[in-house]
Amino acid sequence: MSYKDTLLSPVKIGTRTCENRFFIQPMECNDEDVTGSPSESTAERYCKLAKGEAGLVSLEAVSVTRESRSRDNQLMIMEPNREPLTKFVRRVKEANPKMLFIFQLTHSGELSHPGFSRRVTIKPLHGYGGDLLTEEEVDKIMDGFVLAAQIAHDAGADGIDMKLCHGYFGSQVLRPYNDRKWKYGGGWENRSRFAFDLYERIQNAVSDKDFLIGSKISAWEGFPGGFGTDGPDSPIIDLTEPIALLKGLEERGAQFFIQSAGSPSITTSLTQADKNSPFFAYLHQFFAKELKKHLKPETVMIGSNFTPFRNGKNNLCAVSEEQSSLFAYGAQCIERGVVDMLGLGRQSFADPMLPRKLREGKEDEIKWCTICDNCLELLIQQSKVGCSTYNKYYTDILVQTRKEKGPLKVART
Repeated sequence: MSYKDTLLSPVKIGTRTCENRFFIQPMECNDEDVTGSPSESTAERYCKLAKGEAGLVSLEAVSVTRESRSRDNQLMIMEPNREPLTKFVRRVKEANPKMLFIFQLTHSGELSHPGFSRRVTIKPLHGYGGDLLTEEEVDKIMDGFVLAAQIAHDAGADGIDMKLCHGYFGSQVLRPYNDRKWKYGGGWENRSRFAFDLYERIQNAVSDKDFLIGSKISAWEGFPGGFGTDGPDSPIIDLTEPIALLKGLEERGAQFFIQSAGSPSITTSLTQADKNSPFFAYLHQFFAKELKKHLKPETVMIGSNFTPFRNGKNNLCAVSEEQSSLFAYGAQCIERGVVDMLGLGRQSFADPMLPRKLREGKEDEIKWCTICDNCLELLIQQSKVGCSTYNKYYTDILVQTRKEKGPLKVART
């Protein structure tokens, strides 16, 4: 089977059928309107992704609260956003009725920006901190997630990704570092309660067998006490709890998982491999393989960090460009059962039409992500985010951002 046949083959997620093996990762772009609803720019971006024919697309990190958020212009999913989100989903679906469209639901917790929101924490982490949350406040946060899931369903989304990754609130509760003696901390039974109880509540609130539910997780956060480590003070990898998390969520109805790693504000290169260390991307396929071993055959595993493989021109050594290209290597991972789908993040900025171009035999027209990570700089600087390499609009925004705020050196550890 050619890589084209593999990548364009359908896959079932729950009761739904995904047209191909491409998944567009939730990529925040700071272009929402003043109410936190999708702007015209947001709608145009997702319509373009729909026309690009990816089988599954995720709406970027939609916050369940305005009180604590990481982006000034972040998408919100609360009662006032219900009607705008409904109109937005209808428009995106009209661009491609076959595409599955899910929402990633999030709360920023200790990554909330103190300049315009309330930074909160379940246990102060060095360099972050915030107001210490009570059990009652966490219960209220859970209420927000349940309401958000109901709004997503009513707005026409095909499902949700309950975000449990990248250092945001869900992963903050789960990590061994959360050894605080309280309802949501200490032993695994308490730390997993937030995710497990929330899944059960969402399933009860949205009684629809066709509505997908899953989570993006960081298998290993890469710092002492992070998720996927063997203790509150240790950075050593131990996948015991990540495996227990996935199995527990699967028992509670999860039909898919998006594998990731790292915490972008702490271990950036682990989350998204850079051009100088592209081999970090291999860690993601290792994590996906180890996690998938413990899941039911029908549970879909979506892999991450495939963008760095590009068209084979990726600085990887001891392998040919042909073998190490995103298409060839990605197809190999699917054929070997490592993953079921390929997640594309930065590459979706560079060329949202990639799946369609592959189908139409226009591979030579694909604009490959250069891994410049200017999009990450724009995100951190709270500017509108897009590809400054191929889109002059974002080139101009990058230039203006650097004039106003100075160049940003992205910390990579």
